[in-house]
Amino acid sequence: MDVHGYTVGPVAENAYLLRRDGATSALLVDPGDEAPRLIAAIDELGVRVEAILLTHTHFDHVGAVAPLARHTGAPVYCPQDEAFVMRDVMSYVPWAGFGPYESWDPEHLVGGGERLELAGFAIDVLLTPGHSPGHVTYLLADEGAIFSGDVLFEGSIGRTDLPGGDTATLMRSIKTLLDTLPDETQVFPGHMGTTTLGRERATNPFLRELSRA
Repeated sequence: MDVHGYTVGPVAENAYLLRRDGATSALLVDPGDEAPRLIAAIDELGVRVEAILLTHTHFDHVGAVAPLARHTGAPVYCPQDEAFVMRDVMSYVPWAGFGPYESWDPEHLVGGGERLELAGFAIDVLLTPGHSPGHVTYLLADEGAIFSGDVLFEGSIGRTDLPGGDTATLMRSIKTLLDTLPDETQVFPGHMGTTTLGRERATNPFLRELSRA
């Protein structure tokens, strides 16, 4: 798997462009901002984006969805419980000074339990709420990787003080990932650097109680 990460926007969100090694078909995960930069990266790699995958619909993860969807023609896969946000993005930006961002009506809705076959990848959609009500994580089991959005970070976890956030729910989501996936699973998070589940189990201060469970 060939993964290109791009840290974009005012809150340093990670967007990812991934493909099988040498493939011309690719996936785009969480294009949060800086649409011209992401478009240039796609064009430079010479890939066709087959789908745009959203882990959740906070503005920093979806701010560039509309221009990227138009440029690539790729369908957008969005958590079903948060599609209403994607259709009216600016109404759900909690602070002044961000945007403007364009809304988009997602072509496909996911809620957890789906198996997607896209760009040569088999992708399992895992429902991982807590940071947001409909948050999903994309598991590429054959690649030993997850795209975790704002569930789990390097040394931290997603915030739960935004509307719809819940700490207990988030911790249950993280525990499910730790209990069901191998420690060597690589984590591509929505902010900060890549890590592994095992590393976070051993060193993440927010997971100490889980490690005792």
